[in-house]
Amino acid sequence: MKVNVQTPNKKYEILISKLPEIEIEGKTAIITNPKVSGLHINYLTNRLRAKELHIITLPDGEEYKNIESINYALERLFDAKFDRNSTLIAFGGGVIGDMTGFAASIFLRGIKFIQIPTTLLSMVDSSVGGKTGINNKYGKNLIGSFYQPEAVFIDTHFLSTLDKREFAAGMAEVIKMAIMFDREFFENIKNNNLAIEEIIKRSVEIKAEVVNQDEKEKGIRSVLNYGHTFAHVIENETKYKKYLHGEAVAIGMIMANELSVELGYLTKTEAEDIKKVLKEYNLPTDYEIKDINSFYEHFFLDKKTADNKIKFIIPNHIGEYKIINNIDKKIILNVLRKFEK
Repeated sequence: MKVNVQTPNKKYEILISKLPEIEIEGKTAIITNPKVSGLHINYLTNRLRAKELHIITLPDGEEYKNIESINYALERLFDAKFDRNSTLIAFGGGVIGDMTGFAASIFLRGIKFIQIPTTLLSMVDSSVGGKTGINNKYGKNLIGSFYQPEAVFIDTHFLSTLDKREFAAGMAEVIKMAIMFDREFFENIKNNNLAIEEIIKRSVEIKAEVVNQDEKEKGIRSVLNYGHTFAHVIENETKYKKYLHGEAVAIGMIMANELSVELGYLTKTEAEDIKKVLKEYNLPTDYEIKDINSFYEHFFLDKKTADNKIKFIIPNHIGEYKIINNIDKKIILNVLRKFEK
């Protein structure tokens, strides 16, 4: 199965199949983490033909998605005398994909990179569309670039070693896209009607359609941030250690749904329907806010905030969306109060 991405400056394929033989001219570096390397590095290298191959291993976890890790990777590339004809391969989940893409975008002002995602979340979402970046103390992905890969290879073989929690985190992003864009897809997920390859393909199709229209998130692409405005505050408050990204997004969707119900766009029945599906995948749906005013102020550190207005993406019933940035602070605080400790 193939899905095409066509941005103004780049066209590439997303291949959903067993990993093919990949031939690369020039020096190549696989950037990965210890867990993925220990499980799957031979599976990849047996299918990879490169002039000169290096493996760069970065620590595993969202807390290591920072400038220190990028500096380490760049130094290894300089030590090995990589040049503008070299290629990086992101081999891991969303953290590795984001960091590899960012490193590729800034090394010698830009070299080629390939995405080979190994988690469901990275397969359906973060490997597609060219968003790269790292975190800092102010928030998530606040340093980064839009930089498209040469190709994305999605092989469900890697899901065989994915633990249930990571799989669920990926399903949160799948459910997010269904709620925003495709009610029938949501119903099929709810009724467990689809094989995993079909779930991945439809998710990637939705993501590609959105990226093709709006590569740099000036309009419709921001809809993919449903749940994320809340989730990024949750991740920041918990130091990126308590929740996987998809788990935080699941909670963020619940909060966004409460806001949508408050504004009259989503019915309580629909909100409960979404909550039930998230729970079916063992995703968290509760969070205790210790200080609603502090939580509210954290919204303004989000990169989607502009002109001191918070942009919220909310469902307008299941399968449709609303983008709103003029919500009264009192309404937002009333919603946050429902999650107050």
